[in-house]
Amino acid sequence: MAEQTARTHKSFEGKIPEETRQHFHAAREEFRKSVEGMFPPEFVGHHRKARKEMLLAWRSMIDASLERMEKAEKKA
Repeated sequence: MAEQTARTHKSFEGKIPEETRQHFHAAREEFRKSVEGMFPPEFVGHHRKARKEMLLAWRSMIDASLERMEKAEKKA
């Protein structure tokens, strides 16, 4: 399984009890494991690779847009 990075941004911290947040986190992890268990490992691997490629495509689009904005700012 791919290594997961720790989230540094905790949007619900201080808004709901820490115990509740821990239960939601545990439930999400168990649900993810159960869904992955329904599919063959090859599917899970392909799905992750496809998701990564989509994210890289979005990153590329954003980078291109930022470059156009920077060029337009330099002309102005």
